[in-house]
Amino acid sequence: MRIAILGFACGAAVLQVQAALPSPSTMAALAGVALLLCFLRGATKTAMAGALAGFCWAALLAHLALTPELAKADEGRDITVVGTIDSLPHRFEQGVRFHFRVERVLGDAAVVPPRVSLAWYAGYRDSVRPVADVQPGERWQLVVRLQRPHGNANPHGFDYEAWLLEQGVRATGYVRPEGAANRRMDRFVLGFSNVVEHCRATLRERILRALPDKEYAGVIVALVVGDQRSIGQDDWSVFNRTGVGHLISISGLHITMVAGLFASLASFLWRRSFFTGAQLPLRMPAQKIAALTGTAVALAYVLLAGFGVPAQRTLYMLAVVAAALWFGRLTQVSHVLCMALGLVVLIDPWAIASPGFWLSFGAVAAILYATTGRVAVARPRWSGMLLVGVHTQYVVTLALVPLTMLLFSQVSLVSPLANALAIPLVSFVVTPLALAGSMLPAPVSTLLLNVAHYAVQALAWVLSWCAGSRFAVWSAPTPEPWLFVFAAIGTVWMLAPRGWPHRWTGLAAWLPLLTAQPTHPPPGEVAVTAFDVGQGMALLIETSGHRLLYDTGPAYTPESNGANRVVLPYLKGRGIGYLDGVIVSHSDIDHAGGGRTLLDAIGVGWVASSLWYDHPIVKAAPRHVRCSGGQRWTWDGVRFEMLHPSAASYDDPGLKPNARGCVLRITAGDHAILLAGDIEAAQEAQLVAGSAPLLRAHVLLAPHHGSGTSSTPGFLAAVQPTLVLFQVGYRNRYRHPKSEVVERYERMGIERLRTDESGAVMLDSGTGFRPVEYRRVHARYWHGK
Repeated sequence: MRIAILGFACGAAVLQVQAALPSPSTMAALAGVALLLCFLRGATKTAMAGALAGFCWAALLAHLALTPELAKADEGRDITVVGTIDSLPHRFEQGVRFHFRVERVLGDAAVVPPRVSLAWYAGYRDSVRPVADVQPGERWQLVVRLQRPHGNANPHGFDYEAWLLEQGVRATGYVRPEGAANRRMDRFVLGFSNVVEHCRATLRERILRALPDKEYAGVIVALVVGDQRSIGQDDWSVFNRTGVGHLISISGLHITMVAGLFASLASFLWRRSFFTGAQLPLRMPAQKIAALTGTAVALAYVLLAGFGVPAQRTLYMLAVVAAALWFGRLTQVSHVLCMALGLVVLIDPWAIASPGFWLSFGAVAAILYATTGRVAVARPRWSGMLLVGVHTQYVVTLALVPLTMLLFSQVSLVSPLANALAIPLVSFVVTPLALAGSMLPAPVSTLLLNVAHYAVQALAWVLSWCAGSRFAVWSAPTPEPWLFVFAAIGTVWMLAPRGWPHRWTGLAAWLPLLTAQPTHPPPGEVAVTAFDVGQGMALLIETSGHRLLYDTGPAYTPESNGANRVVLPYLKGRGIGYLDGVIVSHSDIDHAGGGRTLLDAIGVGWVASSLWYDHPIVKAAPRHVRCSGGQRWTWDGVRFEMLHPSAASYDDPGLKPNARGCVLRITAGDHAILLAGDIEAAQEAQLVAGSAPLLRAHVLLAPHHGSGTSSTPGFLAAVQPTLVLFQVGYRNRYRHPKSEVVERYERMGIERLRTDESGAVMLDSGTGFRPVEYRRVHARYWHGK
């Protein structure tokens, strides 16, 4: 059974890396082979049967999930829908976001998927309108504009489209605030999901009312209802650097603790017949009542948690143990873990692609391997419990190092110390107080929640001190698969039983993992990565010994921008901790939006820009120089030339930021790339008149994202590119690139690539700047679906 379940999980994992789903006939054939293998004996045949079954099952669910689809013709037009609020609303500065369960479409032939994600903005077209107080379970009639699922596609980046698929969301969009048809139809629609979400919203509201404007109220909310969206990016940075991020949610440890507490209470009361003298244990053993109570409480807590993977794993393991006790069947711990694994993959095969899945099951598997049959049961003394806890933390810390490096390209060196403090405090003090405070009546609830908040505040102070050390985190590039496997084998060797020869030699397998260095082009060559940041610009230019970032991407929200969503994860995945230079072409938010975040997060040698001296990026820069035509430098045999703006342009305060954008030409051997920023026709004419011989380039970053005010015929004739890159957002409101501009490039025989269609585009002068499109080399069956 265990072999079959492991094979089932592997088959489901294989499907998640496919570029296309198998056809129904192929699935039927594979299912038939799996059925035949079930009648044959042998571990290999059992594993193969499980793998084929897992592959077919995951493919079947994927086909069903992708079937409800919004037609391309229905993107961006007004559609009136009726449905219910289907999630916890998330309020942010500009409005509110929520999932919407569509019941019907009014007066329209459009086919709308059953579940969509909507935003209701307070500001729309420079006006400010009130946003309705939407609550889970309410039925609304809304006028919406929708689009098909789409997210930025970059190496080492978050796959938003995969997340939407797992959530069952097949379209995203926004509510039209001026729509006269927007109205609440029913205060509450009875349904299991609506009841659960309503309870979560009620508990969240109670916590936020009891902790108004408290810094860590979002942490308390996360521990009670699993909603982490109110925790700031700075706090997450501290939690991740200290390795305690797994505790800032409803974790398996919390669920087990709460379930065990209620199970013990039920057993205590049942044994004493609830003080009635009814001799209840003679009718039903107390162990069965305890198992039933613990499972029921765990289920309720997991539902409050939003049914995350770690919570699911814990629930299924507790359910299997409870079933074994109920039916009098003893079972091995490995059976319990495999059953939980099989149930998670059976219900949600996309969970296998999430980091939480691997960390959760990896930690439990490591504990089983390093303790089962080797560690004697601790005596019921504090010293014995402490020794078991220390050994467990030691095992988990060692076991997860290779996996953490694979998933996050870093490992926290202060994690053992931080977890030694955080685990008992969060699990046995903060979480019980938070749960009790969220359910008990005032003023007791306010008192308990404030005590819990003070405990989190004290913990955060200690963690901030730990995270502030330059030695808090060890970073390295994301390892290749063979390097990860080699390190994992070394870890298994280190955690082997006592008496195993030279266990500590397993550390040698970590050395290639931890000491790996970022790759770089050979001397004289240059590599360019044009990121998919939406409607904005950000490109990384690399030589053999230097790195330069041209623009920092847009600002999406006050806390989210192109730097922390795209550029920094890529740099971390590559193991790059320092940039020699950053060029911010001009002050528009789609180019400079991530500047401050980038400077706060990574070392930078200098910043060049056309910004005024009072700009926040200029003030934060370690050294700032103004872009000026004629600036030149050479890195590792690669020439860099600033062609625009002129020094005199800074004396004209009437110029638009676009007109003063930094234009950079990079030459490696016989190949050149021209980064034109957001210059427009007037600046293009100036460049043609004054610097025409310097404009020639094989690759052109389209000026102003391909707007109708740029890419003039004279400019293109001077550059003579063979490839043009449009860094644009999917269905952006500016409609960049303009159709007439695209046709102009097409008439000149110039190859055209768009980041909204290609994802990140990688170019290397060693291959003649032959483009590598991330969405092609990393294609998945849900992309563009």
